[in-house]
Amino acid sequence: MCDTCGCNVTPGNAHLAHTPNERGESAVSVLSSLLTANDQVAAHNRAHCDTHGVLALNLMSSPGAGKTALIEATIDALKDELRIAVIEGDLETENDAARVRAKGVPAHQITTGTACHLDAHMVHEALHHLPLAGLDVLFIENVGNLVCPASFDLGQHRNVTLLSVTEGDDKPSKYPVMFRAADLMLLTKTDLLAVLDDFDTKRAEANLRALANPAPAIQLSARKGAGMEHWIAWLKQEVRDQRHRVAARVSLRPAIQPDGAKLHQSFGQWRIRG
Repeated sequence: MCDTCGCNVTPGNAHLAHTPNERGESAVSVLSSLLTANDQVAAHNRAHCDTHGVLALNLMSSPGAGKTALIEATIDALKDELRIAVIEGDLETENDAARVRAKGVPAHQITTGTACHLDAHMVHEALHHLPLAGLDVLFIENVGNLVCPASFDLGQHRNVTLLSVTEGDDKPSKYPVMFRAADLMLLTKTDLLAVLDDFDTKRAEANLRALANPAPAIQLSARKGAGMEHWIAWLKQEVRDQRHRVAARVSLRPAIQPDGAKLHQSFGQWRIRG
C-alpha cells in the first residue's frame, strides 16, 4: 500500500525483492535510513510537546472502529477542563477534521494519499499548524490500519488501540504487533453487544493478555456514553502524569514494536530497480 515504508513488498513477492532481477540489476536497501530519520523527527516532535506540557496520544484501529466518535465524545466531556487539539490522518478528505472543528477544537488534517499510516515527518509539519502552547492533550488519529501504525514513532507518549465489538474478538491474536504496542485497549461500540452474539469481551481481553501486555482494557460506547467515565479517568490521570514528567524533565516514549520494524525491514528493505 505504501511506498514510504515498504508495505508494497509482501511475503509473497519478497523473493523477487531479495534477488537480482532478470536483467542483472541489483536491489538497494532504503528502509533502515527511513526508519532512522523517522525516529529522529519523532524525538523532536516529542520534545516539542514536552516543552509545551502537552500529552500526545496516538489513536490506532482498523477503519470504522470509532476513533473520531471517541474524540468528539471526549471533547464534549472535557471541553471545560482540558484544552484539546487533534491531528487527523486519512488517505483523502477533510471529513474528520471538519467534525472536530465543529466542536470548537483546533484540528489539522493530514491526507496521506496512498500511505497506510502516519509518520513523524507528517506529524512534524502538522504541529506547526496547532497552538501547542495552549494545549493539554493532542490526539493523533492515525490512518485506519491494524498493521503499520504500531511500528512508527510519531512523537507521541502513549498508544491507544481501539477494537470495535463489530470486529472479531481474536483481533489481538491476529494482529499481535498492533496490540503489543497498546498502552490502553478500548473495546468500542459496546452498545451493540446486545445484538451481537459472536464477540466475547472477556475473550478479547484474554487475547491481549496472551501477548504479555498488561495494558488496561476499557469497554465503552462513545455514542451512548456507557463506560466513558473510565476512559475520562484514565485520560485525566495521564495528563497529570505528563505534567509531573515535564516538571521532572523526563520524557515518555511509547511502546513502538521492534518486531514490527523488523518485519518492515525484512520485507521492505529492498527495492528492485528497473
